[in-house]
Amino acid sequence: MRKVDINELKVMKQTEGLVLQGCGGALQEWVEGINGLLKEEGILIGDSKFDDVMVFEHKGLTNLLFSFDGVSIDMERLAMWRLRTHSQFGGTWLSDYVENQLGGFSESVQKPDCPLIGTNGNIFHLMAVASRTLKEHGQDELARQMVERITNGNCHRYEDALNMIGEYVNITSVNEQKDMEEENQMDMGVGELEM
Repeated sequence: MRKVDINELKVMKQTEGLVLQGCGGALQEWVEGINGLLKEEGILIGDSKFDDVMVFEHKGLTNLLFSFDGVSIDMERLAMWRLRTHSQFGGTWLSDYVENQLGGFSESVQKPDCPLIGTNGNIFHLMAVASRTLKEHGQDELARQMVERITNGNCHRYEDALNMIGEYVNITSVNEQKDMEEENQMDMGVGELEM
Protein backbone atom coordinates (compact mmCIF):
# COMPACT_ATOMS: atom_id res chain seq x y z
CA MET A 1 0.00 0.00 0.00
CA ARG A 2 1.36 3.40 -0.91
CA LYS A 3 0.33 6.93 -0.13
CA VAL A 4 -0.47 9.29 -3.02
CA ASP A 5 -1.68 12.86 -3.13
CA ILE A 6 -4.63 14.18 -5.10
CA ASN A 7 -2.32 15.71 -7.72
CA GLU A 8 -1.07 12.22 -8.57
CA LEU A 9 -4.67 11.04 -8.95
CA LYS A 10 -5.34 13.90 -11.36
CA VAL A 11 -2.75 12.56 -13.83
CA MET A 12 -3.94 8.93 -13.72
CA LYS A 13 -6.15 9.36 -16.76
CA GLN A 14 -5.23 5.93 -18.14
CA THR A 15 -5.92 4.16 -14.82
CA GLU A 16 -9.24 3.00 -13.45
CA GLY A 17 -10.05 1.68 -10.03
CA LEU A 18 -12.47 1.55 -7.14
CA VAL A 19 -12.33 4.36 -4.58
CA LEU A 20 -13.66 3.66 -1.07
CA GLN A 21 -14.17 6.79 1.02
CA GLY A 22 -13.88 7.33 4.76
CA CYS A 23 -11.72 4.32 5.66
CA GLY A 24 -10.67 4.47 9.30
CA GLY A 25 -8.52 2.29 11.51
CA ALA A 26 -6.01 -0.25 10.24
CA LEU A 27 -5.91 0.22 6.47
CA GLN A 28 -4.32 -3.17 5.79
CA GLU A 29 -7.38 -4.76 7.43
CA TRP A 30 -9.55 -2.81 5.00
CA VAL A 31 -7.57 -4.17 2.05
CA GLU A 32 -7.78 -7.75 3.32
CA GLY A 33 -11.47 -7.38 4.18
CA ILE A 34 -12.44 -5.90 0.79
CA ASN A 35 -10.44 -8.60 -1.03
CA GLY A 36 -12.31 -11.22 1.05
CA LEU A 37 -15.73 -9.67 0.39
CA LEU A 38 -15.12 -9.38 -3.34
CA LYS A 39 -13.86 -12.95 -3.49
CA GLU A 40 -17.01 -14.21 -1.72
CA GLU A 41 -19.19 -12.23 -4.15
CA GLY A 42 -17.46 -13.84 -7.15
CA ILE A 43 -16.11 -10.47 -8.28
CA LEU A 44 -12.42 -11.38 -8.07
CA ILE A 45 -11.73 -14.15 -10.58
CA GLY A 46 -9.45 -17.08 -9.76
CA ASP A 47 -6.59 -16.22 -7.40
CA SER A 48 -6.72 -12.56 -8.36
CA LYS A 49 -6.73 -9.93 -5.63
CA PHE A 50 -6.09 -6.23 -5.19
CA ASP A 51 -2.41 -5.70 -4.39
CA ASP A 52 -1.91 -2.22 -5.88
CA VAL A 53 -3.86 -0.22 -3.30
CA MET A 54 -3.24 3.48 -2.77
CA VAL A 55 -4.16 5.68 0.20
CA PHE A 56 -5.03 9.36 -0.14
CA GLU A 57 -6.55 12.07 2.01
CA HIS A 58 -9.23 14.45 0.77
CA LYS A 59 -11.68 16.70 2.63
CA GLY A 60 -10.74 15.16 5.96
CA LEU A 61 -11.37 11.59 4.79
CA THR A 62 -8.92 8.74 4.35
CA ASN A 63 -9.68 6.99 1.08
CA LEU A 64 -8.45 3.81 -0.58
CA LEU A 65 -7.97 3.36 -4.32
CA PHE A 66 -8.04 -0.26 -5.50
CA SER A 67 -6.38 -0.13 -8.92
CA PHE A 68 -7.73 -2.50 -11.58
CA ASP A 69 -4.24 -2.93 -13.11
CA GLY A 70 -3.38 -6.63 -13.34
CA VAL A 71 -6.52 -7.79 -11.51
CA SER A 72 -9.08 -10.19 -13.05
CA ILE A 73 -12.51 -8.78 -12.20
CA ASP A 74 -16.12 -9.50 -13.12
CA MET A 75 -16.89 -5.82 -13.81
CA GLU A 76 -20.65 -6.30 -14.01
CA ARG A 77 -20.76 -7.84 -10.53
CA LEU A 78 -18.39 -5.18 -9.18
CA ALA A 79 -20.61 -2.41 -10.54
CA MET A 80 -23.67 -3.94 -8.87
CA TRP A 81 -21.77 -4.47 -5.59
CA ARG A 82 -20.55 -0.86 -5.66
CA LEU A 83 -24.10 0.46 -6.06
CA ARG A 84 -25.47 -1.88 -3.40
CA THR A 85 -22.81 -0.92 -0.83
CA HIS A 86 -22.43 2.77 -1.71
CA SER A 87 -23.99 4.01 1.55
CA GLN A 88 -21.62 1.78 3.52
CA PHE A 89 -18.32 2.38 1.66
CA GLY A 90 -18.93 5.48 -0.50
CA GLY A 91 -17.60 3.46 -3.43
CA THR A 92 -17.06 5.19 -6.75
CA TRP A 93 -14.85 4.78 -9.81
CA LEU A 94 -11.57 6.69 -9.87
CA SER A 95 -12.58 8.51 -13.08
CA ASP A 96 -15.83 9.69 -11.46
CA TYR A 97 -14.07 10.71 -8.25
CA VAL A 98 -11.47 12.80 -10.11
CA GLU A 99 -14.14 14.48 -12.25
CA ASN A 100 -16.61 15.14 -9.43
CA GLN A 101 -14.35 15.74 -6.40
CA LEU A 102 -11.06 17.00 -7.83
CA GLY A 103 -12.21 19.11 -10.77
CA GLY A 104 -11.16 16.70 -13.52
CA PHE A 105 -7.99 15.21 -14.85
CA SER A 106 -5.02 17.50 -15.28
CA GLU A 107 -3.40 17.95 -18.65
CA SER A 108 -0.52 19.88 -17.14
CA VAL A 109 1.68 16.79 -16.94
CA GLN A 110 2.30 15.73 -20.50
CA LYS A 111 3.46 12.22 -21.25
CA PRO A 112 6.85 12.50 -22.96
CA ASP A 113 7.69 10.51 -26.09
CA CYS A 114 9.87 7.52 -25.27
CA PRO A 115 11.56 5.44 -28.02
CA LEU A 116 10.98 1.85 -26.89
CA ILE A 117 9.85 0.09 -30.08
CA GLY A 118 12.87 -1.43 -31.76
CA THR A 119 15.04 -1.49 -28.65
CA ASN A 120 15.99 -4.31 -26.27
CA GLY A 121 12.64 -5.83 -25.25
CA ASN A 122 13.70 -6.87 -21.75
CA ILE A 123 11.07 -5.32 -19.49
CA PHE A 124 13.69 -4.05 -17.03
CA HIS A 125 15.52 -2.29 -19.87
CA LEU A 126 12.26 -0.75 -21.13
CA MET A 127 11.39 0.36 -17.61
CA ALA A 128 14.84 1.97 -17.20
CA VAL A 129 14.53 3.83 -20.53
CA ALA A 130 11.03 5.07 -19.61
CA SER A 131 12.24 6.10 -16.14
CA ARG A 132 15.18 8.03 -17.62
CA THR A 133 12.84 9.74 -20.10
CA LEU A 134 10.49 10.84 -17.32
CA LYS A 135 13.41 12.20 -15.26
CA GLU A 136 14.74 14.10 -18.29
CA HIS A 137 11.34 15.81 -18.45
CA GLY A 138 11.36 16.73 -14.75
CA GLN A 139 8.91 14.01 -13.74
CA ASP A 140 11.07 12.25 -11.14
CA GLU A 141 8.12 11.42 -8.87
CA LEU A 142 6.21 9.79 -11.74
CA ALA A 143 9.33 7.79 -12.66
CA ARG A 144 9.57 6.51 -9.08
CA GLN A 145 5.84 5.72 -9.04
CA MET A 146 6.04 3.80 -12.34
CA VAL A 147 8.99 1.67 -11.22
CA GLU A 148 7.35 0.97 -7.86
CA ARG A 149 4.06 -0.10 -9.47
CA ILE A 150 5.79 -2.44 -11.92
CA THR A 151 8.20 -4.02 -9.46
CA ASN A 152 5.93 -4.47 -6.43
CA GLY A 153 4.39 -7.65 -7.84
CA ASN A 154 1.28 -6.22 -9.51
CA CYS A 155 2.47 -6.98 -13.03
CA HIS A 156 2.21 -10.72 -13.50
CA ARG A 157 2.63 -10.58 -17.27
CA TYR A 158 4.93 -8.75 -19.68
CA GLU A 159 1.90 -7.06 -21.26
CA ASP A 160 0.75 -5.69 -17.87
CA ALA A 161 4.14 -4.08 -17.29
CA LEU A 162 4.23 -2.65 -20.82
CA ASN A 163 0.72 -1.23 -20.44
CA MET A 164 1.75 0.37 -17.16
CA ILE A 165 4.79 1.97 -18.84
CA GLY A 166 2.38 3.32 -21.46
CA GLU A 167 0.43 5.11 -18.72
CA TYR A 168 3.48 7.29 -18.08
CA VAL A 169 5.11 7.76 -21.52
CA ASN A 170 4.06 7.80 -25.17
CA ILE A 171 5.73 4.69 -26.55
CA THR A 172 7.37 5.53 -29.86
CA SER A 173 9.74 3.80 -32.26
CA VAL A 174 13.51 4.19 -32.12
CA ASN A 175 13.38 4.80 -35.90
CA GLU A 176 10.72 7.48 -35.41
CA GLN A 177 13.04 9.24 -32.95
CA LYS A 178 16.00 9.05 -35.35
CA ASP A 179 13.87 10.40 -38.22
CA MET A 180 12.75 13.34 -36.05
CA GLU A 181 16.34 14.11 -34.99
CA GLU A 182 17.52 14.01 -38.64
CA GLU A 183 14.60 16.23 -39.68
CA ASN A 184 15.48 18.74 -36.94
CA GLN A 185 19.12 18.77 -38.06
CA MET A 186 18.07 19.35 -41.68
CA ASP A 187 15.75 22.18 -40.60
CA MET A 188 18.60 23.80 -38.67
CA GLY A 189 20.86 23.49 -41.73
CA VAL A 190 18.29 25.11 -44.02
CA GLY A 191 17.81 27.96 -41.55
CA GLU A 192 21.55 28.58 -41.45
CA LEU A 193 21.73 28.74 -45.27
CA GLU A 194 18.92 31.27 -45.44
CA MET A 195 20.69 33.60 -42.99
